[in-house]
Amino acid sequence: MKTLFLHAESNLDIKELVKNVNYNGKLGLVTTIQHFQKLKEIQKLIPKSVIGGQVIGCDVKKAKAIASKVDAFLFIGSGNFHSLQIAMETEKKVIMLDPYTGQISEITEEEIEERKRRLKGAYITFLHADKIGILVSTKEGQNRQKEALKLKDNLIKKNKKAFIFIFDTLDFTQLNNFTDIDCWVNTACLRMAIEDYSKFSKPIINLDDLNKMK
Repeated sequence: MKTLFLHAESNLDIKELVKNVNYNGKLGLVTTIQHFQKLKEIQKLIPKSVIGGQVIGCDVKKAKAIASKVDAFLFIGSGNFHSLQIAMETEKKVIMLDPYTGQISEITEEEIEERKRRLKGAYITFLHADKIGILVSTKEGQNRQKEALKLKDNLIKKNKKAFIFIFDTLDFTQLNNFTDIDCWVNTACLRMAIEDYSKFSKPIINLDDLNKMK
């Protein structure tokens, strides 16, 4: 099936919201592609701020590149998925501004520690698991089948049983039918192992996190 991707920019006026951000230190400005074009406008409203750029999924290289130049980050976008990853990888305060709700909040230490506990727990489960399910998406930009097959081969060499589950849009309830799977490895949208963690009956770990912890 052919797929047409359209670049859609947000037309929300967030100038008044930005004025409500209360922070005296130097802020690094990061956002998703929908609001990227607004960063220069936001920079004019926040003295001493530094533009980091666009973050994609758990790829926060743009934030890490300016981490030494700022005291904290201002993330413009919804949800805490990106912000949590920025906080964990830069060890800086992250302020979140949601253009859709107008809410301004911060990533808390409790959220960071909870994410670390889940990650550690999932990794330990993975190490001791006999049967591992590897999730692979067919969506453009998320398909990592080659990496999934490589992981499967490596697991088999370690006398583990590995199974690849291919999907377009994942139906979480269907995974409950595979009760013998001890742990899931996610190669698709990284958000699933973070914001959708509670939808899985067994621990799940992102392939990227797994590679970092080896």
